[in-house]
Amino acid sequence: MKKSCLVTGASGFIGERLAWHLSQKGFKVRVLNRRVKSDKIDSYRIDLVEDNVPSNLCADIDTIFHLAGKAHALTETHQDEAEYFQVNTEGTRKLLESAKREGVQRFIFFSSVKAVGSSLNQPMDETVTEPADEPYGQSKYEAEQLVLHGGYVPHSVVIRPSLVYGNTEKGNLPRMINAIRSGYFPPFPEVHNKRSMVHVEDVVQAALLAAENPKAAGQIYIVSDGRAYSTREMYDWICEALGKPPSSFNVPMALLQALAKVGDGLGRLRGRRFFFDSDALDKLIGSAWYSSAKIERELGFRSVHDLQGSLPGIVRYLERKS
Repeated sequence: MKKSCLVTGASGFIGERLAWHLSQKGFKVRVLNRRVKSDKIDSYRIDLVEDNVPSNLCADIDTIFHLAGKAHALTETHQDEAEYFQVNTEGTRKLLESAKREGVQRFIFFSSVKAVGSSLNQPMDETVTEPADEPYGQSKYEAEQLVLHGGYVPHSVVIRPSLVYGNTEKGNLPRMINAIRSGYFPPFPEVHNKRSMVHVEDVVQAALLAAENPKAAGQIYIVSDGRAYSTREMYDWICEALGKPPSSFNVPMALLQALAKVGDGLGRLRGRRFFFDSDALDKLIGSAWYSSAKIERELGFRSVHDLQGSLPGIVRYLERKS
């Protein structure tokens, strides 16, 4: 891989860490953000939906790491649905067209495990090819097809991270930590659900391997830390990291389901989702289990971090930010 890279979405959680690692390794890094422009680095502020791509954005760039996109909204609206395709699909197309004009050799696209539907075979892997049935996943799936089959760039790779954790204030894990600290998150019963996660530093490692290894060209790779976590395990580990005593009490599942039904009713009355409803409960107790065996086998990826070992550092980070 040559030492000239473009990182889109570089002000985001993953993009910021990736850009930093690239610069530390001696790569010349150019970054693109929608709202933030830095005078200290080679930086562009562009909205890939509304703005034309400047002719010099991809000039002299060998590798693009494309992270910019519209994240999944828990309470989707019709506006969200349209924006997913405008940002995630059409924005990717515009960047690919610019990459082709400038002769970019490598394009690493950060997609999502939500790009495809569910499967009875667990853990899910890259053999699942049925597109997702909701707009966010569909927009990511269509972008994947452009990246892999559009003929824009010789070495194109799709990365599908599972839920990413690390030192950030955003996302479900920090919300769960803060809710447990404040006493608002009850001890769920152990239902032995399986959820895959991955540390941000391991995602960066996977992206670099995908860019550097010729075997990765044209491939899709799911990235996880190789472990499966239950909600109750996460609750207990967070309590430990917070210095809270372990709880022997469990909220009965029947009560949680009843409260979720109440939330469903309130959502219908209000015309928008209540914060706790059946869908929210399913996300808390359901499984989202993915295999990273392919990237381990083909590219030699090995996760360095696991959730239990990372939680004390994440808790300290959040305490400094509070």
